[in-house]
Amino acid sequence: MKELFIKGGPFFMGLVSILFIITTAWFIYHFVVFYTAKEINLPKTLRKLSYGKTFGLFTLIVGIVGQMIGFLAMFEAIEGAVAKGMEIKPIMVYGAIKVTMIVTVYGLLIYLFSLLLWFVSTTIIEKKAEKISVA
Repeated sequence: MKELFIKGGPFFMGLVSILFIITTAWFIYHFVVFYTAKEINLPKTLRKLSYGKTFGLFTLIVGIVGQMIGFLAMFEAIEGAVAKGMEIKPIMVYGAIKVTMIVTVYGLLIYLFSLLLWFVSTTIIEKKAEKISVA
């Protein structure tokens, strides 16, 4: 895992990791606050929880930006190598593409995790709101 983190580029992998922590903390904090509340303002609660989903989407976008910057660096390296008369082998290009995809896959996994957290937390909060309104 550490090797993938380093290969993916410490800047973008670090940024995506920080966004993962923020997203998870956002869901946990707001879920606990609203779940332990005596009364629930359901629209406000659902809006706050949806912000966590937005953080997850932003994380995916940061991952894609990291991949695009990786592609630019790869193409620059290829261009420089060809200008020096070096031969570019397909295995080198495939390896570089694989490395650029690491941060995007990481961002995608975090986005999927945020969707899961959003779905679970909103379902639980909605059920609690129904119980409160019935009682």
